[in-house]
Amino acid sequence: MHLGIVAHSTEGAALCFLSFCQEGFRRTGRHTHPDVTLDYIAFGASMDSWDAGDHAAVRDTLAISARRLADAEADFFICPDSTAHLALEVPGADLALPGLHIAGTVADRAARDGRRRVGVLGTTYVMDSDLYPRAFGSHGIDTVLPSPEDRRTIHRIIFDELVNGEFTAASRLRYRRVVEDLAARGCDAVALACTEIPLLLTPDVSPLPTLDSTRLLARAAYDTATGLRPLPTWRGGTAGG
Repeated sequence: MHLGIVAHSTEGAALCFLSFCQEGFRRTGRHTHPDVTLDYIAFGASMDSWDAGDHAAVRDTLAISARRLADAEADFFICPDSTAHLALEVPGADLALPGLHIAGTVADRAARDGRRRVGVLGTTYVMDSDLYPRAFGSHGIDTVLPSPEDRRTIHRIIFDELVNGEFTAASRLRYRRVVEDLAARGCDAVALACTEIPLLLTPDVSPLPTLDSTRLLARAAYDTATGLRPLPTWRGGTAGG
């Protein structure tokens, strides 16, 4: 099958694309993987809409990418961007392709791992929403957020640094301290619910096991493209999974 990637931010989409291709190399031992097409309307085109809280406008932009991927004969799509799912969940006409839902994919893995209480790191848009609490809650898993001050810091680092490909030791240490606090509050894992965060907070430096939204989505896409899991049926709205 043919995977389509609806990109919304540069670093996360690039990591997801590489992870999907590398999954094929790892599993087959050869330089092969299912067909994949990435469509990217520059992140900046949506920033005014995010700032205005106009999720419907962002959805319209993402829907253009989905339609172009359908025209390229992709069979399904993924969007490696948790924040973008707030827009994809806005009610509207069905997207041109069915897609895997990032929060549902991460929550499924947390459930398989037996997690009971998961911290969530992401943009303030995501942390202030019910996107991940709803997905984890469907498996009976509690979610915990960083303090308001830490949420602002996490968001600032994402937009000032991570989406621009800047990964500093100081920011890595700041994120580590946030996760240490989540561990002290009883979390047994942390969801990296922004697809750039895995490039900064790697498993070897995280005080808690990580649920890497980028690579989990890429692996789920690979399983779908190779027939190990069924095609998704979600085409936008809040019924994703």
